[in-house]
Amino acid sequence: MRTALLLLLALAVAAVPGSLVPQRSSDPNGVTQYFDDNPELAPIVDSLQGFDVYTSVWFSSIYLLLFVSLIGCVVPRTRHHLQALRAAPPRTPSRLSRMPAHTVRTVTAADAPDGDAAAAAVESAREMLRKDGYRVVVFEGSRRSVSAERGYLRETGNLVFHTALVGVLVTVGIGGGFGYQGQRVLVEGQTFVNSLAAYDSINPGRFFREDALEPYSLTLDRLDVTYEKEGTASAGLPTDYTASVSTRRQNIPGADDATVKVNEPLSIGGTEVYLLGNGYAPRITVRDPAGDVAFSDVIPFPPQDSFLTSLGVVKVPDGLAEQVGLIGFFYPDQAKGANGAYRSEFPDVRDPMLTLNVYQGDLGLNGGVPRSVYALDTSGMTQLAGGDTGVEALELRPGETRPLPGGLGTVSFDGVSRFAAFDISHDPTKGVVLFFSICILAGLLASLFVPRRRMWVAARVGSDGSVELEYAGLARGDDPLLDAAVSGFADRHHAAVTGGPSPAGVPGFSRSADRAGS
Repeated sequence: MRTALLLLLALAVAAVPGSLVPQRSSDPNGVTQYFDDNPELAPIVDSLQGFDVYTSVWFSSIYLLLFVSLIGCVVPRTRHHLQALRAAPPRTPSRLSRMPAHTVRTVTAADAPDGDAAAAAVESAREMLRKDGYRVVVFEGSRRSVSAERGYLRETGNLVFHTALVGVLVTVGIGGGFGYQGQRVLVEGQTFVNSLAAYDSINPGRFFREDALEPYSLTLDRLDVTYEKEGTASAGLPTDYTASVSTRRQNIPGADDATVKVNEPLSIGGTEVYLLGNGYAPRITVRDPAGDVAFSDVIPFPPQDSFLTSLGVVKVPDGLAEQVGLIGFFYPDQAKGANGAYRSEFPDVRDPMLTLNVYQGDLGLNGGVPRSVYALDTSGMTQLAGGDTGVEALELRPGETRPLPGGLGTVSFDGVSRFAAFDISHDPTKGVVLFFSICILAGLLASLFVPRRRMWVAARVGSDGSVELEYAGLARGDDPLLDAAVSGFADRHHAAVTGGPSPAGVPGFSRSADRAGS
């Protein structure tokens, strides 16, 4: 057990680096950025598997050693516990007065049962202890006695706790490899189909197979966001996000309407769909000088601040004389600051405006290297508008059209929609982990609150015909209620033997008097 505790502490310490540096499994872009920001340190961290902490050799070694240690702890304890369950309670000690809890009751000759009073008293104690949940055995001899034991549920709970902990380790370590977690951004009106190609990004488990994706579709019908409008400090703070969606499943006709809210995911097709983020997606159309459409789409602009000032990129690879790239800022409620720069004063659409910086040149899309749709590499391009070009950035409001510099054509701002960022997670271990977690909690409660006790009752007939009843208790571990349990049982048993309440004032009735007498 000491080894398991040390390994558990080591596992907690080993997990710390995973929170200090980005991990490839959850933040691959962060790893790339870390290499750019720390070109000398990043290769060292990578050689130590710092970007793959939870699958590294050293973390896995601690994990497996903890697993083996727990098994080595549970198996022999289980065998010993099963043997103890089959064993009879121990023989009554010859000197019960040495037990931590001890008291004596005396039954006078007048109150003693007819016949063998000692045997009757012991039999009565046996029945009462059995009803109290004790395992009992009666011992004959010059002093008749009953030995009782209870509280094996405490050790059972301890074993259940550790066994369930092993179950969690196995389930998470192996079963988690069959799950996956993906992300998808949907603009109002767009549909997501649960297929591998439809995800913007996906992190599959090591045992993931594409045929594990259960077919279904999800359409974002509308995203409603409520903002606080009263007060100066809280104005603009979001109070509610509600994504209204339509879902369809294979071989089930018709669509089902549902909602996805923050912390209220949608369960469909074995996955949980979470609402993680939102923003605006302007609809932008680019035409050539002849008026033919070269590009038209709604482009998600990721928010840059709490008032949803948003930054986005438009790439027009075909249809114009040159490839064109646009870097745009969208302001839901535009206002101009003292320095002349635009900003948004409220996150809801009140007075929207779109500004565009225009670039001409190679977009880098033909080199076979993946490019982010949210970034524009301007190293091989010439800026035509905005910045230090001397040409003002294009400013458009919904419904307006502006000419592109150099006679390349025109660009239109046709309107704006909302987008929602969804996280789609499939975890086949949830039910199993929940079961083991309940077992861990139940086992922990049993091991903490179920007392392990041994109780003895001995009866001896005196020369005057009275019966001396001796009670003693012993706890396995800390049991502050042991004295009260022994005294309480002695009172109940004495009353049962005599047919009335235990008389007060008789020497030996209090534990202190017992100790003084002994």
